[in-house]
Amino acid sequence: MNHPNGERVGVAIVGLGYVGLPLLVEFSRHVDVVGFDINQNRIADLSQGLDETNELDGSELALLKSIRLTANPADIADCNVYVITVPTPVNDAKQPDLGPLLSACETVGKVICPGDIAVFESTVYPGCTEAHCVSNLEQVSGFASNKDFFYGYSPERINPGDTARKLPDIVKQCRATSLRYRPG
Repeated sequence: MNHPNGERVGVAIVGLGYVGLPLLVEFSRHVDVVGFDINQNRIADLSQGLDETNELDGSELALLKSIRLTANPADIADCNVYVITVPTPVNDAKQPDLGPLLSACETVGKVICPGDIAVFESTVYPGCTEAHCVSNLEQVSGFASNKDFFYGYSPERINPGDTARKLPDIVKQCRATSLRYRPG
């Protein structure tokens, strides 16, 4: 697959939990992919084929040995698509804690380049993507959304522990509004 500017597409999956890990494996079947997580112990475990989420089967765990996994943000700088899949836990006041999401935006904002694409797959409330995530990317990167870089929201559809309906079986519909990208 090629990027709109003609470059090869490199995908970074940011956050390797129960959403990001299956996504990483599926993307690895089609494009160059890097798995990023801030937890170095998580990276070490995954590199050894250990997955505490139990989302991957044996053949998928074996694929991890051929996928670049890292806790170093510099290792995702050569990617041009960033899929952010970090958790959005709820605090004691039953409000979403956007801390992990905004931290991931800051990490991506430091490496995103003109023409790149950021996709948010973390569970958030309506308006959060634009109000918090995209504005954070703009502030950190110094670039303007839908001019210098593009973004999208892909609602999480993973049901943790569901072995009958895994990621490849889950259908999502896509509607592009401002993105003018035509593959091929």
